[in-house]
Amino acid sequence: MADKKKNLLLMVPMLHQGGFERVCIKTARLMQEFYNVHILIFSSKDINFDVTGLDVIDIDIPAKKGMFNKIINVFKRVIRTRSIKKELHADISYSFGSSANYVNVLSRGKERVLTGLRCQTDMESKRQVKLFCKGSTQVLSCSKEIVRQLQKDFNYGRSTYIYNPLDIADVEKKAGETITDYPFNGNGLVTFSCMARNDYIKGIWHLVKAFYLAQKESPNIRLIIMGAGNWDRYKKMAKSLGISDKVAFMGLKKNPFPYVASSDIYVCSSNHEGFPNAVLEAMALKKPVISADCKTGPREILLSESEYEDLIERIPDGASTTETIRGEYGILVPDMDEREDYDPGHNTDGERMLSREMVRLAADKAERDKYSGKAFERALFYTPEKYKKSIHEIFKRYE
Repeated sequence: MADKKKNLLLMVPMLHQGGFERVCIKTARLMQEFYNVHILIFSSKDINFDVTGLDVIDIDIPAKKGMFNKIINVFKRVIRTRSIKKELHADISYSFGSSANYVNVLSRGKERVLTGLRCQTDMESKRQVKLFCKGSTQVLSCSKEIVRQLQKDFNYGRSTYIYNPLDIADVEKKAGETITDYPFNGNGLVTFSCMARNDYIKGIWHLVKAFYLAQKESPNIRLIIMGAGNWDRYKKMAKSLGISDKVAFMGLKKNPFPYVASSDIYVCSSNHEGFPNAVLEAMALKKPVISADCKTGPREILLSESEYEDLIERIPDGASTTETIRGEYGILVPDMDEREDYDPGHNTDGERMLSREMVRLAADKAERDKYSGKAFERALFYTPEKYKKSIHEIFKRYE
């Protein structure tokens, strides 16, 4: 008789969009072979992922505004989640994101609790990090840098990193879908693309301003941005800069990949990331990448192991590079200011450096071709099979 499967509970606030939500879904599908997998969410509003064949449990306690309401919400979620853990006889519970981590730790029973610190913003509250570390059987991250920081700043050794899975075949399939609203077509145009919600951590105002500077030297370039949110401030800034006809804000696209596939270069202007899935997805589509060296993630993707170790040796505190690095797999520019600035007349040194790389790469077809090949080579490193093996090895320790 086959061994009875253990019960794995994955926790995520919503399944609307975003990187760790995508990883949660992928983890669930990959682990169904080994476990009875359940996904607990706080709200089913605007589910944007295919959950066919998955057991999704909606406790229907959505986010609310105001500190008092937030505190009450946490208690409600903890009570409901603790009850569900008992009903399911959960053996392992693994949470994605800070709000899910709170509930996972505070509802802890007999199960093994794994929390995911997946972005530098998760590390900004020391009190919060200490709670997660104390209440977790193990902390998982998607970045070497977060593991280093936990050891250095918190003397916490029960942490490991596991890179996000990248399903190249799925990305390629979706990229092949026909679209009729691609905004820029024409001989000689070079288009930059970016997938990012309207959030300050994505630094899109830097990208728009850098593009403005670049198009003054390279009038044949264009910029397309896809992601949820209200883009009115950006559109107003683009209009003030006189580039409304060269920048397209496409809003949320359930399938953004045909747009990325139709572009020439991908840009990441984030000031915070965990492990940017969007960068890897663009690389799977053979797009050369220019990225800000934000707190975690891009440097581990775009640099070779030796280049990464050299950077850590030169800047051991994990701070950003101060100069452009044309790495093995892509181009890193210095991290840029996280303070939002929509003043069309003000440009930072970081924006100027990003602009110079945009101009240079747009003009150099041979360089783009080189980085196109290296991007795909790098994408092949992050296979679902490798992730499946690694995450299963971690879970098996706690069965």
